Amino acid sequence: MTNRASIRPVPLDLVESDLPAAAGLLGDSFRRTGFSVVEGHGIDAGLIEAGWAAARAFFALPDAAKRRYHQPGGAGQRGYTPFGVEAAKGADTVDLKEFWHVGRDLPPGHPHGAIMAPNIWPDADVPAFRPAMQALFSALETAGLRILKAIAVHLGQPAGFFENPVRDGNSILRLLHYPPVPADAPGVRAGAHEDINVITLLLGAEEAGLQLLSREGEWLEVPAPPGSLVVNVGDMLARQTGGQLPSTTHRVVNPPPERRHLSRYSMPFFLHFRPDWLIEPFIPRPDMPPITANDFLLQRLAEIRLA
Repeated sequence: MTNRASIRPVPLDLVESDLPAAAGLLGDSFRRTGFSVVEGHGIDAGLIEAGWAAARAFFALPDAAKRRYHQPGGAGQRGYTPFGVEAAKGADTVDLKEFWHVGRDLPPGHPHGAIMAPNIWPDADVPAFRPAMQALFSALETAGLRILKAIAVHLGQPAGFFENPVRDGNSILRLLHYPPVPADAPGVRAGAHEDINVITLLLGAEEAGLQLLSREGEWLEVPAPPGSLVVNVGDMLARQTGGQLPSTTHRVVNPPPERRHLSRYSMPFFLHFRPDWLIEPFIPRPDMPPITANDFLLQRLAEIRLA
């Protein structure tokens, strides 16, 4: 049986009531494990359920209908990516999942418009999809900004340090469906990887399967009480901090054979810097030269077979 990581849930309203305490609790968890668990995140339960309902409705469509929303050459950044396309960096097998990406809605003529493509929506097939996902995107971004405030204070920066770097950031809401798999299916639902972005906020982690790799080389379950958010450090934040906060390897393993006939759904929100933000480590390191967020993203998308 897999052991559980030592991560104690932190109430997010502590950011407003006692910011130093929130910075200490969240910062300690991130430094030790690269992960934290947040309760009381303020995202309305009805909004979350509307998102789940819309995601399930889309993934239940026939394969041909879903593929109408796939954009070849788009590096999977908007719309639908079919089952068996993405792989973890360096993996020999593809992940056992399909997904949809919702990005930021930019006004016409925005300077980042050439980099951040407009969203596409399955309005004809799932009319409730667009309003549900736009509302979730906004709510998750608000929660992420609160967490970044605590992270900034933990790192000795002004509380509002990250507000400018992530303003109009290239953030992504990913809707994931891991379909049922045969008992002898090769590979795992999502191979061992690190996230590219600043921080990831994950809804749906209470379903078993998410594991992190400890510094001692042991795979540990990430405990997630119902209704909580699991948050992890991405490579961009690890680089910005000069390695003070680790971007921890994690994976989603297949369930026991008796549960492999069931689907798994999750909704990670990948909070990103804006494309032109220059990632310069707080602690200079020769192995981490300055690089723009967009150049860093493009490098990593190629490594996971999306670009």
